[in-house]
Amino acid sequence: MKIRGERECTECETRWSYYETGSVGCPACGSLRSVGVDERTEHTDLQVAFDLTPVRNAIDEADTDDVAVRARDRCREYVRRRGFVNAGTLRELDDTYLAAIELLHVSDIVAREISLEDREELYFLSLLRDADQGERPSAADVPRSLRAARGLAYANAVREYRRDVRTWAEDRDLTASERSALETLGEHVTRIRMLDGDVDLRTAEQLVDATRELANGLRGDEVAFSQAEERLDALSAGPDG
Repeated sequence: MKIRGERECTECETRWSYYETGSVGCPACGSLRSVGVDERTEHTDLQVAFDLTPVRNAIDEADTDDVAVRARDRCREYVRRRGFVNAGTLRELDDTYLAAIELLHVSDIVAREISLEDREELYFLSLLRDADQGERPSAADVPRSLRAARGLAYANAVREYRRDVRTWAEDRDLTASERSALETLGEHVTRIRMLDGDVDLRTAEQLVDATRELANGLRGDEVAFSQAEERLDALSAGPDG
């Protein structure tokens, strides 16, 4: 949505940026009465902290399924509030978001699993340890039983990112090639989601790489755009194409 993010309090005339604080309240006097002093700008990224420390602190005192429920709920809230257009600027599809959405899916499985294998539990704990630092386990570390969770998580992440890209691009004149690449990206997302994420992990990683290159291309990087087109073509002919 488009908002006037630069605010001025009508009570004390303090100015602040909603883009930075995520708050409509005046930071000086607390008043909720303010006026916008800039032009309306696209903004989908709400300010939200992602800190899994309280969940990690519960590991020694709670059952694994209970820890998984806490992790799932915290990740769901973060993913729900995150967006990728900040004050009119298109953000990256970052590793913190990818780790959070994968942990969301894995936590849901762990919370419901009656008999959890050691490798599955260790993988869940490794995600929980590093996700809020933007670190993701390598594809080689993903247990076979959780590969679909990563595939589906990444497809859902790209779906949300692509939605914001389309919103960001509404005020821009995309070329036919750019529009076609966005449509092709959407088709790959749909295919992976229809398979419930059960694809080769290289496909999931290539989907993320193609998305990042396409975003850079839409920002004006012609080399990145060409790389995105090549990667999207490779996805169609890849292990799951």
